[in-house]
Amino acid sequence: MLGTILIAGMGSLLMCMFLGPKFIQFLKERELGQHIREEGPAGHVKKAGTPTMGGLLICFSVVVPFLILGDVTWETLAVIGTMLASAALGFVDDWMKISKKRSLGVSGRQKLIVQLVIAVLLWLAATKGAGLSETLRFRVFDFSADIGFFYPVLIYLVLAGATNGVNLTDGLDGLAAGCAAIVFLAYTAMTFITAGQADLALVCSCLVGACVGFLWFNSFPASVFMGDTGSLGLGGAIAALAVMTKTEVLLVITGGIFVIEALSVLIQVISFQRFRKRVFLMAPVHHHFELMAWSETKIILRFWIVAAIAAAIGFTLYQQSIA
Repeated sequence: MLGTILIAGMGSLLMCMFLGPKFIQFLKERELGQHIREEGPAGHVKKAGTPTMGGLLICFSVVVPFLILGDVTWETLAVIGTMLASAALGFVDDWMKISKKRSLGVSGRQKLIVQLVIAVLLWLAATKGAGLSETLRFRVFDFSADIGFFYPVLIYLVLAGATNGVNLTDGLDGLAAGCAAIVFLAYTAMTFITAGQADLALVCSCLVGACVGFLWFNSFPASVFMGDTGSLGLGGAIAALAVMTKTEVLLVITGGIFVIEALSVLIQVISFQRFRKRVFLMAPVHHHFELMAWSETKIILRFWIVAAIAAAIGFTLYQQSIA
């Protein structure tokens, strides 16, 4: 089975790299370019017009190898389905931004409502389909608690948190794709080495391969952006993996880089609203370092290192809780 998992991951990577040039050309011909926010860093103005919605390429590169080599179970269906549903929401958001030529797409309230529907479906797939219990595992302390009807609420918070965390991280070339690949690699190890969930491991491997393949075109300077199609899709996949592996709480550590990015925005908003002072020069925090004159490449590489450390700690804690 290990060979099949590796082949699936390599297949996703090669498919993404092979289809990338034609896909980018397709986006350019239809002028499906990124609109840059006016309030963003001045250096990002030159990125305006870069093809976006690269998440379509990522999703395609994940789904095709999975359908050929993987098995459709409730666990794998939940991850793939959550990824595609979240990516569809992101696609509508991207399309509205492009068609209206502005940086605002789907409203925050509309996003949360759609994510609520996705979370309910994920909850049904986990509990009614896969037969998982409605318990919350605190793997750090080896403790679990049955939270009953609060479990759907937890799933909603995990989904909203993961998708928004990846979306906020997607502000520099290759940052979100690289960090996501690291998190998916940790989940590949968790599901295959520790838990023996080979079907889920194959999906994780496809996600790793697609993210790395996309990095070939998304690394600085980017030829294509993943857009909300990609960031929400990858965030949805991470959330579903957390639910299917009962690592909802541990995700705070495993996906620590996304938590840091989201917290930086929250801290900035609260600080400014209450005290009229900014903690960071700009949020999310990667923009803070940009304004401190760090090069984009330096920020990306250091954030990847932080993501790798967080994912390694998460994997170690998960392995200890299983042993």
